[in-house]
Amino acid sequence: MSVRAAVALVLALAGVSPAGAQSFERGLEPVRFADLNGWAQDDPSRAFAAFRVSCRTMLAGAPPLRAALPPPPALTPVCEAALAKARPDPASARAFFERWFRPYRAGRGILTGYYEPEARGSLHRTARFDTPLLARPADLVDLADGAPRPAGVPAELTAARRTAQGHAPFPTRAEIEDGALGPDAKPLVWLERVDAFFVHIQGSTRVRLDDGAVIRIAYDGRNGRPFTPIGRLLVQRGEMAKDVASMQALRAWLAARPAEGRAVMRENQSYIFFKVDTALKPSDGPRGAQAAPLTDGRSMAVDRTRWAYGLPFWIEGRLPPAGGGGPLRRLVIAQDTGSAILGQARGDYFVGSGDAAGAIAGGMREQTEFVVLLPRADRP
Repeated sequence: MSVRAAVALVLALAGVSPAGAQSFERGLEPVRFADLNGWAQDDPSRAFAAFRVSCRTMLAGAPPLRAALPPPPALTPVCEAALAKARPDPASARAFFERWFRPYRAGRGILTGYYEPEARGSLHRTARFDTPLLARPADLVDLADGAPRPAGVPAELTAARRTAQGHAPFPTRAEIEDGALGPDAKPLVWLERVDAFFVHIQGSTRVRLDDGAVIRIAYDGRNGRPFTPIGRLLVQRGEMAKDVASMQALRAWLAARPAEGRAVMRENQSYIFFKVDTALKPSDGPRGAQAAPLTDGRSMAVDRTRWAYGLPFWIEGRLPPAGGGGPLRRLVIAQDTGSAILGQARGDYFVGSGDAAGAIAGGMREQTEFVVLLPRADRP
């Protein structure tokens, strides 16, 4: 089977229509590279390296963790050229993107940030580490976007539970915590409750054990229930002011009120399942939805129903105070997606791993200009 056929099969099984693959530029305003504020000052060499990672993944036919629109056919020769090129300096990396792509203004929207947490944990339940990260159950079935639902499964759910009688809605977070999975609940590692909740939001983590060993935990499915931002719930209830509802403030609120915190976390019905990723090197970032390791400061999550993985984006926004508060003008690569990342001009910026990255990511929610770089059909 060819790479293109394999990708088409994966997308068909996931229910993502390839209809938009030929027309990403439809409705977008073409611009010049010279019009991009900061383009000449950015060092795109790390973005080029991230682009090569996406290209290797695409050309190898590796199935994504979550399917997106297929890349435009013109991206294939660009990838081949990128993989044939030695690691460039900033000037030649910039020249590569200018030669092979055309920029189109996608609009102004929200840019948030995310990161890979590093948490303390244990391979066994303890008084401190009392909340498990669970492996994917065998009866979890991913449902294709827009495909007919099995009988008894509401249309808004994206996964179901296979039973002897057919399919049923998968249990909610609260039901899973109360034991709804029975013997199918297989803990991979145990964390503190608040740490485990934020790993569910971020989708991956590094877990450091007491003996110093580190386990890389990666996303491996979700229960298909809707995601509810609990920070928004607390703002609506007057428990937290909107202008201070950062991730750090939310963590502090949850830690200070264990019983109330547990109750509000259970209102988010979405639940994530994980696997141990033994293939990643310590220097690698976590895997994004494309199945490629992310690059801190150069990877971005996008709406998978609007964009393809591997497309470069130019972003013009600002960093939060924890990140210096200055302009954020740089080239990034679409390598991930997320349930809350919806819209043409919407992105989630991968900051990196660890607490310092978390402090920056938690404060990011900025109006940002998004420019997508689409491969030229008239190959240079």
